[in-house]
Amino acid sequence: MKKTNELFQSLWVDYATRNPEAKRVYDLFVREGEEVINDHIAFRTVNNSSINVDVLAQHFINVGYEFKGEYQFEQKHLFAKHFEHKTMKDAPRVFISQLKTEDFSEFLQAKVAEIVAKIPADLPLKSEILTAGNVWEEKPSYEVYNKLREESEYAAWFYLYGFTVNHFTVSVTHLKKLNSMEKTNQFLKDNGFLMNDSGGEIKGTPEELLEQSSIKANMKRMQFQEGEFEVPVSYYEFAMRYLDADGKLYSGFIAKSADKIFESTDFYKK
Repeated sequence: MKKTNELFQSLWVDYATRNPEAKRVYDLFVREGEEVINDHIAFRTVNNSSINVDVLAQHFINVGYEFKGEYQFEQKHLFAKHFEHKTMKDAPRVFISQLKTEDFSEFLQAKVAEIVAKIPADLPLKSEILTAGNVWEEKPSYEVYNKLREESEYAAWFYLYGFTVNHFTVSVTHLKKLNSMEKTNQFLKDNGFLMNDSGGEIKGTPEELLEQSSIKANMKRMQFQEGEFEVPVSYYEFAMRYLDADGKLYSGFIAKSADKIFESTDFYKK
């Protein structure tokens, strides 16, 4: 339990440091008197055997997690797995996805191969990889970023940020006052946050046992080889889970909803 808590604390510090808006979201809920329970976190990677889903997942398996489900995202050319802790009831779920690079252009495949080759060979074997960030280019290329975006926003985001938590998720299920997706979303909008409305502000339904929403990733100025430009960083998600026919809280994910949640890091203009 201690190792699990320490791991998640380090992930939160990394996430909040890279993305100060996330800390503002958390603080707003706390000021409302809410206890913020983390429903799940997510990571992104590519389907290279040295850094794929299973490699990253091993660091969670080492602290008590186990595999629970897998998901295909045909349009975005992604594959994902989710993991849950064996004994800690309220431990966050872990969702890890990877890009199917073989589905893309020679340019994208070559760029991914190039950045993977720059990852220190021993890093994926250490839990430090989960907060290592971009370990291939101190200053990424804005031209490359945009060229990747033409094929995959996911690939472009990974090129910029690499290994870091893509998002944390507030469990609306555990909230007392803001205890519905509608209340939570309105609270966020009232405080100036832009919602990801792809597929609607609320993805999923009570009948599907899971409702999700997310704010758009905040835009942040980043230093590129060509100069400074604004790009999306990370975002915060919100999830409401419902009881199944057996009276158990649904614990999985819905691919068609997650597909739209991925778009929270798509480039946009304010």
